[in-house]
Amino acid sequence: MLTNDQAKPPIDVGAVLGHALGKVSLTLSDPFCVGRHRKAFLDLVEHHVDILFANEAEICALYEVGEFDAALARVLGHCEIAALTRSEKGSVIAGGGRTHAVAAHPVTAVVDTTGAGDLYAAGVLYGLSQGLDLPTCGRLGSLAAAEVIAHVGARPMVPLAQLAGPILG
Repeated sequence: MLTNDQAKPPIDVGAVLGHALGKVSLTLSDPFCVGRHRKAFLDLVEHHVDILFANEAEICALYEVGEFDAALARVLGHCEIAALTRSEKGSVIAGGGRTHAVAAHPVTAVVDTTGAGDLYAAGVLYGLSQGLDLPTCGRLGSLAAAEVIAHVGARPMVPLAQLAGPILG
């Protein structure tokens, strides 16, 4: 019987088909899931993913390192864009040979973090779809995440287009 670490990672048909149609993005699930299926996740990130989203704990778990900077150095050559969140430390978005630190958008109080990563990804992906530069994409992600953590529930209470107006000009 093969353990998860010994088994050859399966080819992800969805990722292969996604590349035929455009870009493939992936959000790492959680550190436990990443640890349990590390080999498959590494294969996906190294060979099939264009845009990777992860939080600090997830990216460190993927590369089995204890320091964020070590994990960042490892992911840089594995995908086109890496968008890595760091809670109150903001995020780092890297691509095109450049790394950009993005400040966390200010919030009065953190009420519920449910949906924060999803909204961050939505903001970044929206920015990318509009051809915006990576720092602006990161600011949009930070803004969207900040809105959703300020109240209970994973849906924005204020239209994100309204909030993004100052960033988008």
